[in-house]
Amino acid sequence: MLPIRTALIAAAAIAAQFGFVAAAQAQSTCKWYAATALKQQQENERLKCGFSGNAWHADLGRHLRWCKGVSPDEWKSAAQEREQKLRACARG
Repeated sequence: MLPIRTALIAAAAIAAQFGFVAAAQAQSTCKWYAATALKQQQENERLKCGFSGNAWHADLGRHLRWCKGVSPDEWKSAAQEREQKLRACARG
């Protein structure tokens, strides 16, 4: 019985570590997303593009919270879409 119990405890510890690593990675990527979104908003203002709405604001915490609530595909798509709009605005 003891080896099974030890194995279960070890498996639980390993699973907890993977969960922690995944959460840390998600937090790290959302920090990148939020910082990028903020820089894109600053570029929007600098270029006087006039973009507005939920994706265009200077609230870092709001960008971070949004990122944590969506899939990586969604936040990546949002960052790419803002970047494309900024490039088009810069070209005039």
